[in-house]
This record gives sequence, structure tokens and C-alpha cells, in this order.
Amino acid sequence: MARKDHASETPATSFLRRHGVVFEPHLYDYEEHGGTRVSARELGVDEHLVIKTLVMEDERKQPLIVLMHGDMTVSTKQLAREARLKSVQPCDPEVAQRHTGYLVGGTSPFGTRKAMPVYMEASIAELDRIYINGGRRGFLVSLSPSEVVRLLAPTLVQAGAARAG
Repeated sequence: MARKDHASETPATSFLRRHGVVFEPHLYDYEEHGGTRVSARELGVDEHLVIKTLVMEDERKQPLIVLMHGDMTVSTKQLAREARLKSVQPCDPEVAQRHTGYLVGGTSPFGTRKAMPVYMEASIAELDRIYINGGRRGFLVSLSPSEVVRLLAPTLVQAGAARAG
């Protein structure tokens, strides 16, 4: 069941407010390793609308952010090809935390500690409203994907693959 507590300010929500973004906070009971399946279930929304924020790195260990539908995985081969990189792989959780300032499971693309290039699955931009991490475990914000495009200027890619099982 979705929690009804007040969401405390995070670097992500401060960033959104500073840029005049209209968003709605959504708290839910976080489950370790539950991912977008749990957040979608707890908020009663389609998992396709829940956008995961993934921190990856290229062959030079340079970090990048990938925004992907919750019900899909990232084809790192396809992402590398579209980003004109030799390879892309997920960062270790500790490295991701150093780059973003967020704990894994609470990573938001907004208000990160370090500026990083952002790659977003192109079909996300076509949605009316998305749910994305608000900078804390168990906390999503809903907003228009056009705000993500406006604020983060992501490179739109087609690197999504159906998730197994």
C-alpha cells in the first residue's frame, strides 16, 4: 500500500522546484531488490510508466545515466553503438553513489552530485506522465517527460529490450 507520509526534500526535489517543475510526490514502502515491479504495484500504475535511473560507465570508466522503462532492460551493446562508445556497463553501486550522491534504489537523474551525460529511451518522451525516482528509496515523483527533456537534454536512444521473465 502506498505510504501517505510527507516526503522530505531531497537534492532531486530541490532541483525540480528551482527549475519550476510541477511534480507530484509518491511515497511507497520500499522493498530491497523490489525494483520497479514493487513501486508500480504499490502506486497502482503500469510498470512501463515507472522510469528507472541507471548509472553506467563507458570503456574509460566515465559515468553516464540511462533512463529506461521499468518493464524493460538496457541493451548495453545497442546503447554503446548509439552513443558511439566502445562499451557500456553498469557501475558498481558504490561508484554510482559517489557520482550521484544517491543510494542505489533511490537514484534520481535530477540534482546529481556530478554532471553526467543522460541517455533516455526515446519512447519515454511520448508518454503523458512518468514516475521517476525522487532521490530516496521508496519515493517517486510523477511529472511530464517533457520536463526531463527540458532539464536534462538527454540523448534519445532505442536501446530497450524486453525483460526476461
